[in-house]
Amino acid sequence: MQINANELRTVLNRVVAKHKELKTEGFSLESCRSMIALMDTDGTGHLNLQEFKHLWNKIKKWKLVFTHFDTDKSSTISSFEMRNALTEAGFQLNNQLYDIICMRYANEHMEMDFDSYISCLVRLEGMFRAFRAFDKDGDGIIKLNVFEWLQLTMYA
Repeated sequence: MQINANELRTVLNRVVAKHKELKTEGFSLESCRSMIALMDTDGTGHLNLQEFKHLWNKIKKWKLVFTHFDTDKSSTISSFEMRNALTEAGFQLNNQLYDIICMRYANEHMEMDFDSYISCLVRLEGMFRAFRAFDKDGDGIIKLNVFEWLQLTMYA
């Protein structure tokens, strides 16, 4: 079994539609492309069953965090709730990064919906994973040429 971004979008949106507490329009095609880029370990541009299972487990975990921090049940999290949710999801970031994330993923009311939240986590996970791959000695410092940097940013 192999699933592409369009098929992944259809599957995920059918499942999310059953979760009435999310009140979401579902995942965008771009979000699903990012998910495939993150989870596609064999480089096919598709997810096999094992890759899909791994993604699904992440989404379930991230959904629990989202619903926990969506205290007013608005199906969005505020920029303040987002900071706590990202920390709970395992990302320790500085204030400048939180501000950048809000500018990129939050709406004009500084709220993040479920699709944007998942897209943000997928991007963060991809960037951290790529950084660790380049950080051979584990010192938190990497050196990239322009092509490595472009490859890193295009996959995330």
